[in-house]
Parts: sequence; structure tokens; C-alpha cells
Amino acid sequence: MAVYLHEEDLPEGVLAPGPVAVDTETMGLVTRRDRLCVVQISDGKGDEHLVRFAAGSRYDAPNLKAVLADPAREKYYHYARFDLAAIYHYLGVMAGPVFCTKIASKLTRTYTDRHGLKNLVTELLGKDMSKQQQSSDWGAPTLIDAQKEYAASDVRFLHEMVEIFRVRLEREGRTDIAQACFDFLPTRALLDLAGWEDKDVFSHEA
Repeated sequence: MAVYLHEEDLPEGVLAPGPVAVDTETMGLVTRRDRLCVVQISDGKGDEHLVRFAAGSRYDAPNLKAVLADPAREKYYHYARFDLAAIYHYLGVMAGPVFCTKIASKLTRTYTDRHGLKNLVTELLGKDMSKQQQSSDWGAPTLIDAQKEYAASDVRFLHEMVEIFRVRLEREGRTDIAQACFDFLPTRALLDLAGWEDKDVFSHEA
């Protein structure tokens, strides 16, 4: 298992065919203000790849974009809503189709209100992960080893968890409604980018 850091694009051919786990690191939580700094991606075979974008980047990244936009590759996320918006805003591709472990958790782990990635890794896999670098400076000219390990861990466990959630969704009869939620996520991300991030357009209220 290794963590690879790449500048501005993903090298061609480093990922095996099939679904990929994806995550992003940004300068903050306001997508249009806080630039995309890192995209993490893993094919679930043991390695994680981090693609770092420098300040002033043009976000060309043709190899990364090709993987993210590939409709034949399912993308695994934890809280896909944010990542889809960041990727679309900066890289210009909608990175689906989607499986979101946060939504799957909320639909199946109704016995708890703890749906963070660290909580899921602990309960489902019996493993631990550090969130110490979550709020660090991802736009720094050089990423420290702790940042790289944190970023890699955000995609390291998603393949295993997706398989567990598929079983639980089927067991609870919620596979179809989960899929409908996943299918809506690209539209939800576009609504966020268009200014409706704090509004429920389905609500009766103004």
C-alpha cells in the first residue's frame, strides 16, 4: 500500500478498471470562494493517488477528468454533494455515477446520529483513522506527510464500506430509494453552485 502525490494531473494508466473512491480537499467550505487543492482517488487495490493543484492552476488535468467523467466507472464518496460541486466548479466535469456512504449510512444506521467517516470506519471495519489534519492549510506550497496520509485515508476505506452498505440497504429494503438519492446528487450539487445551497426547493415554505 502506497500514497502517491502528483502535480496537476493523474498519470495515465495508474488505476485499475472499475469503481473508484474519490474525495477532495479545498481551502474551505464555500465552493465558489475556496479553491480546490487536492483530489484523492483510489481503485481499491491498496494504493491512493493524490492530485495537487497549485494556486493559479488552470485545472486542465485531462487524465483525471477522463476518469471522473467516465460513466462506466462508479464513484464512491463520503458526502458526495460537496465533492461533486467542487469537482464540477473547478474541473468542469460531473463525476458520477455516484454511491455516497453518508447517505447510505443515514438510510441504514438509523440507530445513531453519527454518520461521519471516522465513525463508519470504526463501526463497520473496526479500524481507526485520524482527522487531525482535516482543517489544515491544503493550499500550502508543500503538503506535509500527515496531510498526505489524512487525504489518502479519506478514500482508503470506501470500497469496503460500499459493499457493507449494499448488503444493509438490501436487507432493509432501501436499495431503490438510496439509488434515487444518489442519482439526484449531481442536480443537488448544481443547485448548490447556483445559489440554492441553503434552500429546500421541495419545501412549501418560501
